[in-house]
Amino acid sequence: MISVRDIAENIVIREGGFVNDPDDPGGATNFGVTIHTLRRLGLDLTADGHVDKHDVKALTRAQAVDIFIKHYFEGPRICDLPEPLQATVFDMQVNAGSNAIRILQQLLREMGINVTVDGVLGPQSIAGVKQAMAAAPDHLVDAYGIARRNYYFRLADRRAASRKYVRTQAGGKGGWIKRAEDFIAPRYHLSDQAFRQRVASWG
Repeated sequence: MISVRDIAENIVIREGGFVNDPDDPGGATNFGVTIHTLRRLGLDLTADGHVDKHDVKALTRAQAVDIFIKHYFEGPRICDLPEPLQATVFDMQVNAGSNAIRILQQLLREMGINVTVDGVLGPQSIAGVKQAMAAAPDHLVDAYGIARRNYYFRLADRRAASRKYVRTQAGGKGGWIKRAEDFIAPRYHLSDQAFRQRVASWG
């Protein structure tokens, strides 16, 4: 079984190094840790009295892994989910915050399990996930990954600036879609044709 630290290390690799993309609402980011996260945690890494992009640049890979485990895995109680779901929900929590849990809760509701869609993993949601896993042990992880992929598509439908994360300049699958499909069985990956049809309305 892969350890949570290994999962966090993989997330850091997937996120890459320092970027400050004006189209990214997360702002300056390093190893997937945003400037907003550093400010929320009060991490003045340069010890100059305020948290800015220089602190983001100063963040080390090891610090990023520790932040992810403490604040994106243990804090939101992803550690209490069934083990097969942990990697994909953890990865999405880093990428999209509490929307990761909202996607899971909405999926449970679509399965007929009564939970509140609030982005918080409380006892009700955790029990609901365990119920869903018992009912569909071979399908829940794929269903979550597909729901996650659909979330990215909907986000790009609404926000043109986000489309570059979904579709490459050459017209193929962008980073967000590849990231979601990393956690989906190959038989559920979109074909190139199906992907292009899905994004054709973007022009």
